[in-house]
Amino acid sequence: MFITSPDLAAESGIRHAFFTREGGVSTGIYASLNGGLGSADPAESIAENRRRMAAHFNVAPTHLVSLYQVHSADVEVVTGPWSGDRPKADAMVSVAHGVALGVSSADCGPILFADGEAGVIGAAHAGWKGAFGGVVAATVTAMEKLGARRERIIAVLGPTISAKAYEVGPEFTERFKTENATYARFFSASERPAHAMFDLPAFIGLRAQEAGIGRFVDLSLCTYADEQRFFSYRRATHRSEPDYGRLISAIALA
Repeated sequence: MFITSPDLAAESGIRHAFFTREGGVSTGIYASLNGGLGSADPAESIAENRRRMAAHFNVAPTHLVSLYQVHSADVEVVTGPWSGDRPKADAMVSVAHGVALGVSSADCGPILFADGEAGVIGAAHAGWKGAFGGVVAATVTAMEKLGARRERIIAVLGPTISAKAYEVGPEFTERFKTENATYARFFSASERPAHAMFDLPAFIGLRAQEAGIGRFVDLSLCTYADEQRFFSYRRATHRSEPDYGRLISAIALA
């Protein structure tokens, strides 16, 4: 039902989980642990799935906190469940007990952050836009404001589309190379002319290094390749499916 990182598990007072698509009640293209509040899966199925995830953290379903993700570098500080609509942002940080920070993904990179000594946690959704725009650095800066030290922070990247499955067009490649010529190293040749394969996990790793994070760990799990365990937006698109499930990656203070 979920995957854990030995590095994060070693952090004192931290609980986390990279939930797979297994262990829920949803059916069809959403089978079975779909946690996506923005999907067209029946609301009661999503609610039960999220209840099961919240139970892993011993929190109420309302306390598994999620965002309205918009591929930004915006970060919210979580003190408890939202009082109204979910904020539009792509990362959260907290020092509050009794809440779990949960980001959704289906190819983009879910990153869980922790400074166990300071008792500061974070979670970020990093697709190419978010990673390019600085969501990793923004999350680290927000954690520092709560008392973390960046050299103590561990960041773990969960199930993410790999370079073998992420083909992009020439405009995409040019955007990165124009920003920084060294970004060319994140692209390799594709079978299609004028296209390339993009290494999103490696690019996220660079952003973590640039942010001065003490430790960055990539679990090296490809959402596209592992259909049994993971949802994938790109796989669903290639199959002309009408929608797709969302994975939840979450972290909490024990």
